[in-house]
Amino acid sequence: MGGVERVARELSTRLPALRPERYRVVRPPAALAHRAGQAWEQSVLPITARRSSLIISPANLAPVASRRNVVYIHDAGPFRGPGWFGRAYVAWHRALLPRIARRARLILVPSEFVKEELRELFGLSLDGIRVIPSGVDERFRAAAARPPGDRPYVLAVGTDSARKNLALLDQASPALTRAGFDVLVAGSARGHLRSEATERRARRLGYVPESDLPALYAGAAALAMPSLYEGLGLPCLEAMASGTPVVAAPRAALPETCGDAALYAGPDDPEAFAGALLRAAGPERERLVAAGRKRAASFTWKRTTHVIDTAIGELLAEG
Repeated sequence: MGGVERVARELSTRLPALRPERYRVVRPPAALAHRAGQAWEQSVLPITARRSSLIISPANLAPVASRRNVVYIHDAGPFRGPGWFGRAYVAWHRALLPRIARRARLILVPSEFVKEELRELFGLSLDGIRVIPSGVDERFRAAAARPPGDRPYVLAVGTDSARKNLALLDQASPALTRAGFDVLVAGSARGHLRSEATERRARRLGYVPESDLPALYAGAAALAMPSLYEGLGLPCLEAMASGTPVVAAPRAALPETCGDAALYAGPDDPEAFAGALLRAAGPERERLVAAGRKRAASFTWKRTTHVIDTAIGELLAEG
């Protein structure tokens, strides 16, 4: 499950649980995925929600004709790196997202980085944008590592996409293997994402069930996040909560998300990235684990939900 999907799931569950008299969840039929789901969002959703004061859309887009939108925009990837996505996906987002952003009652974003991106790209007033990061599920804080006996491993978690820069781990894999570490990559492909052509030396796990993720994080010697562009970088926080040190690329929102609780290495330098991972798994591990747990503790779904609910209450009070 990607970060956008996770936010959609958590908010659609937690907001109604927090204040059932205020929120109603509207879902498309399960058969309407991808392009059919986009059509449903633009045509059926506004009619279904016609008696609602606001429409909260947690996954980047919203009904473009509506002036009741509260939309969570996770990043501006289709504008910053169109080559990372399929052509139709880029065209759709470029056509709709600026219009949705300019007409929205409120825009929610996961980081100051994305807030500035939207101001620069669409000329938005910063007053209409609220930075409200995602939370970290409690399961990761209580994660137990998988049983000992297997070789230690370095882990990456993310969809199979060129912007995740997973080819760097294929290039860094020989050095890590010589040092005694396997390199595992968890995450499946998406039809709208373009992957990299690379000799796959790191082991691809494909889709990993949600129930297996906490132990996978907790058992890792380090998490690698060589991504070229992230609006937040939720796997970094999930790893930190699980007691796993993180090495990230100093790109986009990752320094804002990780602060001084991670090591950084250039996403175009496999040797440097491998060296940073070995330091994170070795001499720097104790410091990074302590700093990471402290960092991740401030990112909770309870806080995220309450802050969003307060913002919604302010809008409803305005009428």
